[in-house]
Amino acid sequence: MSHAAASPAPALAPALPARSGMGNVVRLAVAQALAGANSTVIYATGAVVGNMLAPSKALATLPISIFVVGMAACTLPAGAIARRHGRRAAFLTGTGCGVLTGLMAALAVVLGSFWLFCAATFFGGVYAAVVLSFRFAAADGVAPERRPRALSAVMAGGVFAGVIGPQLVTHTMNLWPPYLFAATFLAQAAVAAMSALVLLGVRLPMPTAEEMSGGRPIGAIVRQPRFITAVICGVVSYLLMNFLMTAAPLAMHLCGLPQEDANLGLQWHVIAMYAPSYFTGRLIARFGAPRVVAMGLALTAASAAVGLAGVDAAHFWLTLILLGVGWNFGFVGASALVLECHRPEERTRVQSLNDFLVFGTMAVGSFSSGSLLTSYGWDVVLWVSFVPLGVAVAALAYTALGRMVRRSMQES
Repeated sequence: MSHAAASPAPALAPALPARSGMGNVVRLAVAQALAGANSTVIYATGAVVGNMLAPSKALATLPISIFVVGMAACTLPAGAIARRHGRRAAFLTGTGCGVLTGLMAALAVVLGSFWLFCAATFFGGVYAAVVLSFRFAAADGVAPERRPRALSAVMAGGVFAGVIGPQLVTHTMNLWPPYLFAATFLAQAAVAAMSALVLLGVRLPMPTAEEMSGGRPIGAIVRQPRFITAVICGVVSYLLMNFLMTAAPLAMHLCGLPQEDANLGLQWHVIAMYAPSYFTGRLIARFGAPRVVAMGLALTAASAAVGLAGVDAAHFWLTLILLGVGWNFGFVGASALVLECHRPEERTRVQSLNDFLVFGTMAVGSFSSGSLLTSYGWDVVLWVSFVPLGVAVAALAYTALGRMVRRSMQES
């Protein structure tokens, strides 16, 4: 059994004072709220602007898919920057990409350039991936027993991101006629700059010589059963959230429901994704990450079952709400499992690899959900979601069984 699996991860060295650690959590939660609006703005406007600018209507959703590709492509380089220059350097680099996203997108709208807009959404994906690494940074400066709560507290900032993003779009979309959304993207750039100011106050330990060297070979780390399970559960949780969330608005349109119903469903979905973070950390501390992940997978399965039960607005809304809560338990719980799989000097490398695998697989779901829906229908999309769910449940069960066998051998 590996060192990481046998005992909790040791405290980081040098440790930060408790007050500094909690101050980091607060700042990172605020930055999450501001920076998280970037993703909401792109999801709300990407297909509309794409439809306006694309040379072919079939390419209308390409900017959103490229956004997801940007998330996957940047995780390993961001981890390398954090390992060599510190997490704050990686955060500010990502935030710079966020400012660039808004400026490029506004220019693309003014010039009518589809490919410039696609480049802007790629940098938006880079920004979004760096923002999601805030959750791991929050755990760096607190005691081991408080890490799940710190991670969860930062994710809770997403609740405000779900409000800030849509309001930004609503109040700025028509401010620069005739360039729809041009002012929105400039406002998004300004919000990213505000997030950078907040991040300047984050105090995290600089990389040690051991961390720069990287610790154990990556092969030894990824062969740990707990790491494999954490990655599988994180991948499935994020893949299915994006897979079903991307398809649901179009499915509602195809079922004859008004756009207002789809907007309301997505709003409550985003709230459901992040609101549980106020108590997910406590649940992990009390019941353990594997049980919380299992509950998340069960809720995701329940969301698909509700979707299969009917196609009126209430069924879609409940599907999206259950999907959001299921994602929170599954993804936050899987992230807590990752914290148990590495030594301090390995943290940035292992965490960035985990996120690369999660976002890379999510990109596949983003490209496939729309074509699967239009070719086979909403019910098939829902039925397909049970396949990866089964894989994640099997991985959890296998890890739990292995733990029971080892405990029994130790007792005997």
